[in-house]
Amino acid sequence: MASRDRSPDEETPLLPVKAKTPLPWNQISLVFVALIAEPISSAYIFPFINQLIGELGITGGDDRKIGYYAGLIESLFFVTQALTTWQWSRLSDFIGRRPVILFGLLGLSASNFAFGLSRTLGMLIISRCIAGVLNGNIGVMKSMLGDITDHTNMARVFTMIPATFCIGITIAPLYGGTLVKPQERWPHIFRGEFWAAYPYFLPSLISGCITLLTFSVCAAFLKESLPSKTGKKVQSERSSVEVLPDNLPTNDAQPIPMLTLMKTYSVIIPITNYGTLGLLHIGFLVLLPLFCSSPLEIGGLGLPPPIIGTFLAIFGIANGTVQALFGAKLIGWLGAKKAFCCAVFCFYPLILLFPIMSAVVTAQGKVGPIIWILLVMQLICMVLLEVAFPSIFMFVTRAAPNKRSLGSVNGLSQSFTSIARAIGPASTTSLFALSKEFNILGGNLVYVILALLATTLVLLSRRLPDLKDEE
Repeated sequence: MASRDRSPDEETPLLPVKAKTPLPWNQISLVFVALIAEPISSAYIFPFINQLIGELGITGGDDRKIGYYAGLIESLFFVTQALTTWQWSRLSDFIGRRPVILFGLLGLSASNFAFGLSRTLGMLIISRCIAGVLNGNIGVMKSMLGDITDHTNMARVFTMIPATFCIGITIAPLYGGTLVKPQERWPHIFRGEFWAAYPYFLPSLISGCITLLTFSVCAAFLKESLPSKTGKKVQSERSSVEVLPDNLPTNDAQPIPMLTLMKTYSVIIPITNYGTLGLLHIGFLVLLPLFCSSPLEIGGLGLPPPIIGTFLAIFGIANGTVQALFGAKLIGWLGAKKAFCCAVFCFYPLILLFPIMSAVVTAQGKVGPIIWILLVMQLICMVLLEVAFPSIFMFVTRAAPNKRSLGSVNGLSQSFTSIARAIGPASTTSLFALSKEFNILGGNLVYVILALLATTLVLLSRRLPDLKDEE
């Protein structure tokens, strides 16, 4: 008869399991509150920017050219952000994360007010440039999260970033499309010449106030996280990727030189994947409202801004819910690499549904039930695609050779992604306008090029290194 007593060796793990470090949720919550300001400031104009461009008379009455100017204005935010993100991240390594974040929030608030008061193309450009220049916060916020987490709890925090972005993406298009021209929708409240002269000021005012409130909360409660400012001892953590050059130092005595990081395969491959993902993602986000608002005569859906804003808000709600409830579990089940590889495949049906909807609406001459079914299918694919973001965030952050290089890696990745996001809106909307204006490939050239870029991303995803001790 077997003994009821088990040997201690049978119950003792062969390797010690490190307990997860408790998370400082108060500070993490404040970082996420500040993080919402970026998608709000960049996305609230999406439902109405095409209509605004048309009403300002910039295109001379040619609706086919709206895409050129809308893409320019949408891209400028990311162009100027790309030019300054590295400088803000580098500055935060010296003066601290907190002052850089606060200054960025204050600048974003002012730029949102200015955009709503702009009545010329030049003023629209200046206000969006100010927003991008002063919004170097994304890389700094990720560095702050890296400061207050370690490899035992990082995955749990970084899978919340897309859900946080979804809150901003949900709120911004919803009020951005609903609150335009309030003097026409609520004339008993918004009376006077001001609202007639500035019919798009109200959504800009809301964006500015939300960002200003975020600034006030962070100024009161957000604490500094930079170890050199807090006196916290930095623990050495070796990079969590499989391959590092033999001569790459992994101790925390000094940050790795930028040129060395850019030559490190295990660092640059996740950054390249992140940038390509950002290029395709922002291109799709600006193409969808442009396609939905374009006239039926050129293959669009001819939907008004409130409906477009509502649809984007539904996507944000669904995406945020799925990411918050199932994102971390899905990545834990599949692994970060497999989750990313599967998610980026969703670009193919997303792209294919555009010419299908165009063909259907051209044949029917109206937006009928079939179109709404296809839009719902797009929404489902969009939600599945978003799983790629927490996966790639983990790769980028864990690719840092040491803690002192975390800011550099985040700054480098955010700069690269901002460049991609700067190229995305202008190139995608311009390709859409070019395809329709000259009827290239039946007006479908833009979708062919996007499909080729998606194939590039799928191939790049196969080159991601394997994570060690993946949770």
